[in-house]
Amino acid sequence: MTSHDLRSELESLTTEAFRPDLAEIDRLPTLDIARLMNGEDAGVPAAVAARLPEIAAAIDAVAARMSRGGRLVYAGAGTAGRLGVLDASECPPTFNTDPAQVVGLIAGGPRAMVSSVEGAEDSRELARRDLAALGLGPDDSVVGISASGRTPYAIGAVEHARALGALTIGLACNEHSALAAAAEHGIEVVVGPELITGSTRLKAGTAQKLVLNMLSTITMVRLGKTYGNLMVDVRASNDKLRARSRRIVALATGAPDEEIEKALSESGGEVKNAILALLTGVDGPTAARLLEDSGGHLRAALAAAAT
Repeated sequence: MTSHDLRSELESLTTEAFRPDLAEIDRLPTLDIARLMNGEDAGVPAAVAARLPEIAAAIDAVAARMSRGGRLVYAGAGTAGRLGVLDASECPPTFNTDPAQVVGLIAGGPRAMVSSVEGAEDSRELARRDLAALGLGPDDSVVGISASGRTPYAIGAVEHARALGALTIGLACNEHSALAAAAEHGIEVVVGPELITGSTRLKAGTAQKLVLNMLSTITMVRLGKTYGNLMVDVRASNDKLRARSRRIVALATGAPDEEIEKALSESGGEVKNAILALLTGVDGPTAARLLEDSGGHLRAALAAAAT
């Protein structure tokens, strides 16, 4: 693609559109600019809301595959890639997932998290190589992320994954995007032109973060990683999380502190096991067996213990 062709393509994208009404914001007082920016951001949740049916369908498809042992893989460049890496990195401490279960790939590798890697986002082949290293299978899900919806790295990741039979999702912020068209599930959250022309780390980035929050969080809910709205699979790896574990057990059971400490100690710090033991009176090994038989779903284990 020539530079003229690329310029023409970018000019056709909503995320790259120039807004004449904002052409002199640099002359405004700081508070006025902040108000303008806040007003722009306020419309992002509504744009996400318009795509909730597509988001929900994608989540159900991901959860079905992850319940069979599949992985969730994010692939993007620049801000989009960083958001995917961020979402993936939050899953182990929040939901006690294996680090290999939710993976974030960014064009250019780890160095691209903090600095630009020239040309990486333009390479479909780089995406294929990055995914090949994971050994994708049909139970895996790959989410290509790109504000423009035209980033070759994200499109290449989706195309490669789909050819291997994996579930594919394309998350973009422009309508009729090549990324959404390449994926089995296309999610296009159109937030409109940015306050600073083409700076898609703003509204587009916020929209992508909201959707990724939903994809990972609700998938984990479907997989039984929560009990109600409690993080019962939290990994107690520091003092704050150990305190949170005790609080979660207390909220779920109403048990006194000494009983909570005893249950957590006997379960090796496993919050689900402690809750099950406290609510049903079963011992530690029985709690572990009931949870294993229930696929890790605490509600199902509680029902089984009651029969």
